[in-house]
Amino acid sequence: MDSQVFYRKWRPQTLADVVGQEQVTRTLLNALGSSRVSHAYLFCGPRGTGKTSTGRILSKAVNCLNNGKGEPCNECDICRAITEGRALDIIEIDAASNRGIDEIRELRERVNYAPGQAKYKVYIIDEVHMLTKEASNALLKTLEEPPPSVIFVLATTEAHKVLPTIMSRCQRFDFRRVNQDDMISKLNRICKAEGIKMETEAVRLVARSSAGSLRDAENLLEQLTTFYGSEISLPQVQSVLGITSDKRAKELAGYIAKGDITYGMKTINAVSSEGLDLKQFNRELVAYLRGLLLIKNGCQDSLDFTAEELAELKELAAGASQEHILKAVKLFGHLDLGSDNYATLPLELALVDCALASSGETVPFPKPAESDKPFMEKAPKPKAASLSRKKKVEGKTEQPEDVPIPEEAGTDAETLEPSSLPAEPAGTASPEVSDRVEQLESNWKQVIEQAPESTRRTPAIAILRSAGIKPVVSEDGTVILAFKYPYLKDKIEETENMKVTTEIISSFLGYACRVRCVYESDNNHLVQEAQRLGAKIIDVEEK
Repeated sequence: MDSQVFYRKWRPQTLADVVGQEQVTRTLLNALGSSRVSHAYLFCGPRGTGKTSTGRILSKAVNCLNNGKGEPCNECDICRAITEGRALDIIEIDAASNRGIDEIRELRERVNYAPGQAKYKVYIIDEVHMLTKEASNALLKTLEEPPPSVIFVLATTEAHKVLPTIMSRCQRFDFRRVNQDDMISKLNRICKAEGIKMETEAVRLVARSSAGSLRDAENLLEQLTTFYGSEISLPQVQSVLGITSDKRAKELAGYIAKGDITYGMKTINAVSSEGLDLKQFNRELVAYLRGLLLIKNGCQDSLDFTAEELAELKELAAGASQEHILKAVKLFGHLDLGSDNYATLPLELALVDCALASSGETVPFPKPAESDKPFMEKAPKPKAASLSRKKKVEGKTEQPEDVPIPEEAGTDAETLEPSSLPAEPAGTASPEVSDRVEQLESNWKQVIEQAPESTRRTPAIAILRSAGIKPVVSEDGTVILAFKYPYLKDKIEETENMKVTTEIISSFLGYACRVRCVYESDNNHLVQEAQRLGAKIIDVEEK
């Protein structure tokens, strides 16, 4: 026994030892006491919650030579044989590897033989949902009318995959995830018996990381003792679990709550540059954001934070709206960090989206009219272009030529400074082209959504969906993208992203165009660019 792994060595041997499943064990004890044991049971629940162990205890209880109407004695020959796994009348079948109809036909033949030593022959079929449909149907008749000396215990982690006809022939018991207090109590008992000294917070972390599976917790405890010996600290547990325990996860939660994009971006990239696991870092971040959400709704008792952390989170929650916190939890809780390429981009975009949503800058775009669809069919070839938001321009008429797409378009953009007006004013665009420019500006979201199929799964698409980007067409046919945030501008100017952006916009406009990126240093950046290219302001509409 000393060489056994923890989860086998500390497997419960009586119904009273089963942790966290009182609703199951109490019912079974009552059935044993009143001699009303069913011929078939279905034990459903997550892994590591005691389903198979309870089946073994039940097989001992019904066959115990000293009792037979309650808990097994664990001392008689039958009880010891079952505990040691040498009882021939207790048959355990793994349905994951014995799932075919031939195996079930063989089982049906053996069911009819009387037990050799025990009073009842007990079949424990684990992961019964893995049986094929044919095998499940072959089992039905035996389950419905088994010999009086046979008991079936079916166990599954996915009850919804079990045939309803099988389920209807069994008494069903649902096993729950083991709660944290019960798991901590069991781990402390194991530590005491095994001579393991473990910090209280370390035990709590092991219990919390096991997600309700006692077997997982026991395996982790044994792994820790194998690596570190009989004295285990919290940092050691964190190291084995890959938990960063980096205070920047909490700091980033604070920046998100305050809508501080600058420091949030710096934190994300600092964490990435140090080689920390971004998936684990994000999990810790989401735990803090969830804490803010629960505190905001008066459920802080459900949280497992220190008093100091709770005080900090309460202060942050007080300064943020519930809608903002909810948005943050949704955005960061559903991030896909599976790809190593552009590893920090999902975190950065989630940060920006969350901040802009809070400030009210993310505005839904109207759906285009049916007459505007598809854009390509309606697009005239442009003769010129103009600003079309709230500035009106006049000047001499020019006839621009088609501009081919360069291999690396528009990567030399920089922040534009105000420039003086030219001596000769620029030309006025035709009404058709002005309408086209308006479509580009007012339907920017639809431009992205209707992008060519080859561009749909590129990082550029994710960047272009972000708020704070304004398109406008200049006098020479160049499309200028104005970015409110310099970081997004730098990302889109990367060679591959710029090629994709140019392809998307050219596809919408119906002609090859250039794309340039500028940083929106103030509210007049588009006007300044147009002035530099020859436009003249003739009127300003009041808001």
